[in-house]
Amino acid sequence: MTGFSPAEASAPDTSAPVEIGLHGVRKRFSDQVAVDGVSLNVHEGEFFSVLGPSGCGKTTVLRMIAGFVDPDEGRIELDGDDMVGVPPHRRDVNTVFQSYALFPHMTVWDNVAYGLKRKKVRGDELKKRVGEHLELVRLSQFAKRRPAQLSGGQQQRVAIARALAAGPQLLLLDEPLGALDAKLRKELQIELMRIQREVGTTFLHVTHDQEEALVLSHRIAVMNAGKIEQVGYPEDVYERPATRFVAGFIGTSNILDAVVSGVDGEFAALRAPGAEHLRAKFSGSVGHGREVAATVRPEKVHLFDESAEPPTGWCVLKGVVQDVVYTGVSTQFVVETPAGVLSAFVQNARRIDDAGAPGQPVRMAWDPEFTVLLESSDG
Repeated sequence: MTGFSPAEASAPDTSAPVEIGLHGVRKRFSDQVAVDGVSLNVHEGEFFSVLGPSGCGKTTVLRMIAGFVDPDEGRIELDGDDMVGVPPHRRDVNTVFQSYALFPHMTVWDNVAYGLKRKKVRGDELKKRVGEHLELVRLSQFAKRRPAQLSGGQQQRVAIARALAAGPQLLLLDEPLGALDAKLRKELQIELMRIQREVGTTFLHVTHDQEEALVLSHRIAVMNAGKIEQVGYPEDVYERPATRFVAGFIGTSNILDAVVSGVDGEFAALRAPGAEHLRAKFSGSVGHGREVAATVRPEKVHLFDESAEPPTGWCVLKGVVQDVVYTGVSTQFVVETPAGVLSAFVQNARRIDDAGAPGQPVRMAWDPEFTVLLESSDG
């Protein structure tokens, strides 16, 4: 992200054809609205993630696209064709589940060949395609093994090979790495990225793991309570969250309740308890006296001694260090300020015992380029 400025975040690329389109999709289970008027487009060749907490409706969206559940309202289009009412086996879609769902009595080779055989692929063509997909997931040497003889990560790669071998137009991934340990999950993230780039198939991935979505995706849709809160590139949703929910759900964010006190060119001047020179870039219009929320990511915040002067024009907030948390790569400083308890992440480029201690007065400061305005009512 070297040189990235949040005010210059690119708009999503809409030049590629739309592979999957959802238009006003709603789904209710008894008295519970699971999906509430969702509309989004996933473009051909994208690795697209639907991200949100448990119960937000993301898995229901995936199941409706797969054909396991029909929407109560709205349209689901695959390559422009309405899929509502079309059974799963007649949709050019395959799904990879968290549970792998491999046939335990079959070899790896036979598992990958299963969908191809159902499509009447035989002989040399079958051998060729199974071999290509085992090579794609780097499991050619395990072709004769059964699933129980493989690690969890290897089993998930078999499931991916089986799903891709049949040549689906769209691959759905339902929390595919959720059952793996942290180290293996990171390794498989890189593998999934490589596989998707090599085959070019459109991937639609649902997850509650924010880091996983940021790492894997071309674009992300963030869901909350059945609705889409924001759609954008990973750097868009992280650097310029649209709502309080997105700011709080993806990573860690400091949120300050503030009031607009004026406008200075492309910046809004804000008033918040204990803050000096608090400003934020804005688009649209912001009126004097309007209540807003301002958010800044902890890694954008610099800590200065109480007597030190931050760079001219930076936002400044005085406070007292409440806690210091060593995390290896960085140290988290928890600071009590008149505007609330905020955090700063400082890269561990010096000895931890030189980094400050609880009770130390500090000045938190950051470039106003990194202050993002949120509507105070979004929370």
